[in-house]
Amino acid sequence: MKYILEKYYITTFLGSLGGEIVEVSQQDQYIVVELGTEKYALKISEVYEIIKMQKITAIPNSKAFLEGVTNIRGKIVPIISLRKRFQMGETPVTLHKARIVVVNHNEEMIGIVVDGVNQVIKFSDIQPSTEIVSRVDSSYFQGVGQSEEGLIGILNLEHVLVG
Repeated sequence: MKYILEKYYITTFLGSLGGEIVEVSQQDQYIVVELGTEKYALKISEVYEIIKMQKITAIPNSKAFLEGVTNIRGKIVPIISLRKRFQMGETPVTLHKARIVVVNHNEEMIGIVVDGVNQVIKFSDIQPSTEIVSRVDSSYFQGVGQSEEGLIGILNLEHVLVG
């Protein structure tokens, strides 16, 4: 199964390699997302697509981390703020860098607002999550990946979205 995401990254990240299209396995790949200076990873197989920030309509009396909903190609998609979910405090959104990572969770599309999307990565080693991964509740993590850039917390999408 091909994901829209792969097409995005082939043109964005591999474009600097002379536009070569490289076949890669999704099995062990992760998307690195940014919240300020912190980096987190999502399994590429959980990500449907990555889009630029767009208008989000607020929903009254909703959960604190729910930004609202938006229309993505005719489908109404709930949008959550990863910053609010992790109780990190809001910062002004940098529209040119902020992204909505659209994931497919239990056959429903959900958007996650992040400060930026860094890269597609493979980890050289993945260890179980410890209690002190970051200032964020450890239940949001399924492990910690080792890469050339250092350690990156791998998000447990079920806990991030549902709690």
